[in-house]
Amino acid sequence: MWTLKKEPGVPVYVSIVELILSYIKNGDILPGQRLPAERKLAESFKVNRSTVVHALDELVDLGWIVRKQGSGTIVNEGKWGISTTPRTDWRRYLDQNVFAQVDPFLNQINALLKKPNEDILDLYTGELPLDLIPSFAFPPLTWKHFLKEEQQEDLGYLPLREAISLEMEREYGFTLSPESLLITSGAQQALFLILQVLLKSGDSVAIEDPSFLYALPIFQAAGIRLYGVEMDDEGINLDSLEKTIRQHRVKMIMVNPSFQNPTGKTMSVKRRHELVRLCQNYQVPILEDDVFARLNFVPSDQIPPLKKIDPENVLYIGSLSKILGSTTKIGWLSAPSSINQQLAEARKMMDFTLSIFPQLLANLALSDDDFSEKINSLKKTVEARGKAVYDMINKLPEWQVEMPKGGFYIWAHWKAGNLRQKDFYTFLQEGLLIAPSFFFSEDRQSIRINFSRVDEQDLPLVEMRLKQITKKLRSIH
Repeated sequence: MWTLKKEPGVPVYVSIVELILSYIKNGDILPGQRLPAERKLAESFKVNRSTVVHALDELVDLGWIVRKQGSGTIVNEGKWGISTTPRTDWRRYLDQNVFAQVDPFLNQINALLKKPNEDILDLYTGELPLDLIPSFAFPPLTWKHFLKEEQQEDLGYLPLREAISLEMEREYGFTLSPESLLITSGAQQALFLILQVLLKSGDSVAIEDPSFLYALPIFQAAGIRLYGVEMDDEGINLDSLEKTIRQHRVKMIMVNPSFQNPTGKTMSVKRRHELVRLCQNYQVPILEDDVFARLNFVPSDQIPPLKKIDPENVLYIGSLSKILGSTTKIGWLSAPSSINQQLAEARKMMDFTLSIFPQLLANLALSDDDFSEKINSLKKTVEARGKAVYDMINKLPEWQVEMPKGGFYIWAHWKAGNLRQKDFYTFLQEGLLIAPSFFFSEDRQSIRINFSRVDEQDLPLVEMRLKQITKKLRSIH
């Protein structure tokens, strides 16, 4: 009777719980009946006694068995009459939760970030440090003012959409009408709505390799198949992309053409036009992620949005989070009006409310007379920090690095071949938090650094630690 069938992928203690429950439900063990001793069950199941204890503890917590001193472990008589009620195995459901499947390396980074440790240098976090975020003076607002403005359209707060439209015209010389803009709670909500409304489970999407999209669990949760396409110095490789479109019946291309995350690369103007033509030929829409647009170190005419080149075929995602801080949670999607209306309806049905508070603040920031001046000052500071980090890494012959034309990420490539996963832990041991390349790809040779978080005071310490890490890696490889 006490024979355990071990299932692949199922913890042994869970199998023991299910076995004993099946005996109780089928009447093989009666209420009040004593179970065999823990040691005897362990021998029968050919497992450690601690595994049996774990399983019995679970059954006690669920109320199926009780432990009585001097009497051993018995089936709870109070459960009689409901013991045949089917019981949902929630653990098996939770095992499928892709949002809970966090990489151990990321777990360790998060653990280090939570500790108040001044010795940790955080070059991992994907946002500006607090001291660089521009400060704007806001007029006093009453609660009634917020309540009045809460009566907004489904697409979002109209004055904010008008301000974004004006800013795009000033910066890039083309118009995104307010009617074509859907305000979202950050860029990821825009992406989530697109996955829910325009794509379905089993659809194929082509992305750059490497790409931050590779790290997002929302694709796996939605059943979307991602196909990475290699990049060269000008951006996504179009020959490889065309093969991928043909082989996998790609439904959408998702790219981050300006200051790409994680590599910092910028797609050439020529490649942008060629990419648009290729996608037009195959009638495949492009999703353009342009969240770093306002952190450009080069003139705007060198980074024309794909949306400007092809307004009808390109879905455009923008955001203020990269310059105003992630807590602002304001993004937008520019798409044909019919698409935006469908996305807005879907958001209402899912009850994803859009708070008026960050929209008002974002509108006040964009409408500030000194907005452009403050953003230009921010760009100069970020560029200077990027140049300092680039010069520092470029002195190390073991690393290959290029200075990006904007954004705040720099991509350093280890020249001596693949690093093992445990090699990346050397960075954590030295208190230098970076994003390893396996977060974004199958690549095992590179690291992403947020150089905006390295001020003049921290630079010598970053250099010293990187040299120590390099020395250790060189001795291993």
